[in-house]
Amino acid sequence: MPYYENIFIARQDVTSAQVEGLTEHFAGIVAAQGGNVTKKEFWGLKSLSFRIKKNRKGHYVLLNIDAPAAAVIEMERNMRIHEDVLRHLTVRVEALEEGPSAMLQSRGRDREGREREGGFGRRERSFGGGGFDRGDRGDRGGDRPDRGERDDRLRPVRENKPTETEGGAA
Repeated sequence: MPYYENIFIARQDVTSAQVEGLTEHFAGIVAAQGGNVTKKEFWGLKSLSFRIKKNRKGHYVLLNIDAPAAAVIEMERNMRIHEDVLRHLTVRVEALEEGPSAMLQSRGRDREGREREGGFGRRERSFGGGGFDRGDRGDRGGDRPDRGERDDRLRPVRENKPTETEGGAA
């Protein structure tokens, strides 16, 4: 049987338990058609690049499927009908990945990096020949004066009072 990867995005206002129920529902459809869902990954609530049906975020789920084409077509038909599914994408692949997907691997690497650095603290980086460090700019950059200091280039604003020559007498 051919292999497929399916990713769907559920609305932001459904709970994680409801998303898990959706995943089981779609896996049941595939199983009823003679297929098998080998892996289910919940990637979490993530921000969308643009609004989709008034939603700014969505629950992402990955399904690895080993099923005939008819099962995938039926699952996609149900995804189109279901109001909690914002978008879905199914791609045919040569082989299914074993272990966690790239999204979950990157999440693990981020956590390891934060633990090594001691939390969300400042990272020490070198930008070439000792040049740029954000903490050394005492004057807050450029030739702008700090607040409170007077710059000679600034001129007082003229008040809009009529003068005697501009006349108040008509």
